[in-house]
Amino acid sequence: MTVALPRTRRKAQARRLSMLLGGVLTLAMAPLAASADSGSPAPTGSASAAADTFTIGTTTDVDSLNPFTGIDANAYEIYQLEYPTLTEYAAKDFTTVPGLATSWTESPDHTTWTYKLRDGVKWSDGQPLTSADVVYSFERVLNGQYEQTNYSAYTNDIASVSAPDATTVVFTVKRPSPIMLHLYVYILPKHIWKDISETQVKSYTNEPTPGSPTVGAGAYTVVERQTGQFVRLVANPNYYGGMPRVKNLVFRIYNNPDALGQALKKGEVDYADSLDTNVYNSLANVPGVTRVAATYSGFDEFAFNTGAALKDGTAIGNGNPALKNASFRRAVSWGVDRKTLLERVFNGYGSVGDSIIPPIYQSLHWTPTADELIGYDPVKAGQLLDAAGYKLGTNNLRTTPAGTPLSLRLLGRSDSASSTKAIQYLQGYLTQIGISSTVKLVASDALTEIIGQGNYDIFEWGWVIEPDPNYQLSTFTCGKRSYKDAGQVYADLSDSFYCNPAYDQLFAEQSGITDPVARAVIVKQMQALLYQDSPYIVYANYDDNFAYRSDRWTGFIPQPEQNGVYLFQYGTWSYSSLRPVSAAAVANSGMNLGLVGGGAVLAVLVVGGIVVLGRRRKTATSQDRE
Repeated sequence: MTVALPRTRRKAQARRLSMLLGGVLTLAMAPLAASADSGSPAPTGSASAAADTFTIGTTTDVDSLNPFTGIDANAYEIYQLEYPTLTEYAAKDFTTVPGLATSWTESPDHTTWTYKLRDGVKWSDGQPLTSADVVYSFERVLNGQYEQTNYSAYTNDIASVSAPDATTVVFTVKRPSPIMLHLYVYILPKHIWKDISETQVKSYTNEPTPGSPTVGAGAYTVVERQTGQFVRLVANPNYYGGMPRVKNLVFRIYNNPDALGQALKKGEVDYADSLDTNVYNSLANVPGVTRVAATYSGFDEFAFNTGAALKDGTAIGNGNPALKNASFRRAVSWGVDRKTLLERVFNGYGSVGDSIIPPIYQSLHWTPTADELIGYDPVKAGQLLDAAGYKLGTNNLRTTPAGTPLSLRLLGRSDSASSTKAIQYLQGYLTQIGISSTVKLVASDALTEIIGQGNYDIFEWGWVIEPDPNYQLSTFTCGKRSYKDAGQVYADLSDSFYCNPAYDQLFAEQSGITDPVARAVIVKQMQALLYQDSPYIVYANYDDNFAYRSDRWTGFIPQPEQNGVYLFQYGTWSYSSLRPVSAAAVANSGMNLGLVGGGAVLAVLVVGGIVVLGRRRKTATSQDRE
């Protein structure tokens, strides 16, 4: 049995992955009746609950509240709210700013890093947070195998970690490392997690029980979760950043984009995340609603099975052998019209894709030159296929060099409107160049298992990329292919199973360069190599389309400063400054309010539906894979 890794788009942190499926952990997504009709918008000033409750609507459920397991966008948004990191990314421009650590220094010989922690910090249960918790959190990753899946990209260069006193943490590193400024490893309470073994952690849900919320040191803690319905958080009075103005956060899940749009119109939610473009357009000129098409760090791609294998090279899966051939993959890439895909799938919201590091990170993004560019030219695609030995038969369909019929299996996500549409376009493009294919749409959670087993030819999904490129670059290294533990196969970060020693060498080189300019040169070389080898066809850098009740809420802080996202950031900037427009607007609200578990005020609960994990980064939204 293969234990699959979800490939969700992790919006707040771009890493995607590590969820147990296939019998080890199954997250049931229970659909509910969609809320409300599609009638006219609620009056200005309608509320989702009360001034102390902010409700975020999404079509993606949390895959797991366990930060060693979860990977989807909503999960990482909640992890950020619960658990601190040593440093954070600034809202203005992604530069490094203090988090749990107030300062940090690198030794002159580049062998140690010393972090000074905030003094007097407490966990939400009142226990003191000390350097021992930091050491425990990092050692858990360094010494574990399952725990490394989501976090080894940050710890690979760490040799040891120690605590000379309660507010000092010292890391010894194997070599100079730029990632030491961006250690996105969540600091967990040792007194809670120390009793959870590595075997137990694979199925540990980290979910609250009545009267026992999760324990964290971030701005909020989780007090209630109903799978497929909602997650409720309350402000942490011990938060070192100060008590948030908004006392309750609710992430409410809807079973389709239209239901989410209607919920925003009616005031059942305050913020609608990652909207389908048709729903986004339908919200134009709705009283009390403001829309934003923000520049985003995500991309969507068609991924090839380049030869599924374990990290030791043992073959797994049943991918078509043709896809091991980089010449074949490049030929297919020439047959895909990225411009049309952007227009038809995303209604033009975004830009045509090329590289795995999106344009929002200008200093690191690689753009192909005119000579390097793989454009849309089905005639050239056919010529390249001919040259590679995949000839057209009398039926206008190609055969393999051995003369057998060539047919590819295409997988799209049934819970994503954009994925469903994109994979159908891909089938048409393949037909144009003489390649037979079949399309199968599966739920995102099922797709993650298929990918982990290597039982696919091409699938459609996406990633969200964090500001430091190390994590995303690592997903194409040989060592990030699947692995076996106690007789079971576990997926790691690689989903294309790309393995190229030349790429691995460049990855190791950039990992040890602390000069950002010199490092960017290597990072761009890596992107160029991936572009030519084509394990992915990156077809779109999509915008993040969202909308919110501007008649009720203000104080959002975009990241980055220019046209950035308001939530699902690298940090929790908006949650810290969010506030009601006025108490009067809430008092005059005509909404019927209900109570949710334990008496917290929440708006009409009987709504919403399910949703899925995506794999990468944002998972099952209409725009797609943290």
